[in-house]
Amino acid sequence: MGFLNNLFKKSKETKKMSNTKLAVVFYSMGGTNYEMAKWAAEGAKEAGAEVRVLKVQELAPESVIAANEGWKATVEATKDVPVATSEDLEWADAIIFSVPTRFGNMASQMKQFLDIQGGLWATGKTVNKVVSAMTSAQNPHGGQEATLLSLYTSMMHWGAIIATPGYTDPVIFGAGGNPYGTSVTVGQDGKMIEDVEAAVKHQAKRTVTVAEWVKKGNQ
Repeated sequence: MGFLNNLFKKSKETKKMSNTKLAVVFYSMGGTNYEMAKWAAEGAKEAGAEVRVLKVQELAPESVIAANEGWKATVEATKDVPVATSEDLEWADAIIFSVPTRFGNMASQMKQFLDIQGGLWATGKTVNKVVSAMTSAQNPHGGQEATLLSLYTSMMHWGAIIATPGYTDPVIFGAGGNPYGTSVTVGQDGKMIEDVEAAVKHQAKRTVTVAEWVKKGNQ
């Protein structure tokens, strides 16, 4: 535990960052990933970052959304959130993705957003972006880790720098102990089972910190 205690101590000693631009890009059907995105934004702002909270374009037919009260409520709650663009990714030093699990993969809405970034990738504008990801599922073993890994695979192709939370703070254990990124189980009532707010904020602060290191190294 000595090694872990040293890591925890270092994470607490991190100085407040500044001038780091973070895009928090989410897709949310039931509201969980929207809530996590807002927590990430709060944590990043506490670390001194400039933050944009952005949603990806909804692809599902309106008739399907209208038949699901929770989904319809989320669409309404996020109607004023800007839709993420390639320009937002180019602007950002760091990106946090928050996306629900779909059969062990990221939701297709997020995958489509990544798939249309070929122009950024081809011109080298995704290289050295610092990225991290979060997810949710309806049970603890419903593909949460696989979803994060599927997203990180795309990030490897981008030449991005992946900043996972690992076990850098005790709050990660309290949130379920996922070293790949914060993940949460959502009950049948649509509410989060684990308390992950602190873990999300820690992950955001860590992502901002790593992005600041990268920026300083490029100067």
